[in-house]
Amino acid sequence: MAERLRVVRFPGSNDTVRALEALLAEARAGRLIGVAYVAMYGHGEYAVGFDGETRKTPTFTRGMLHLLDDELSKIISHSLK
Repeated sequence: MAERLRVVRFPGSNDTVRALEALLAEARAGRLIGVAYVAMYGHGEYAVGFDGETRKTPTFTRGMLHLLDDELSKIISHSLK
């Protein structure tokens, strides 16, 4: 049976370090098996990347990134009301 896609949220974790530490703990425990990211730096700089299973399953990864895009769109729509 195919695995279901589910969004895992870290409630109250708007802090970058806490979010990364939570992901690192999941990876060390063997639950997080891949990561795709966009990282924002100062002065308009950014980095993008993916590794682990996200590199092995690019179609699935693109689907996850679409979900991220949808979530960002909801935030923008809500802020414009």
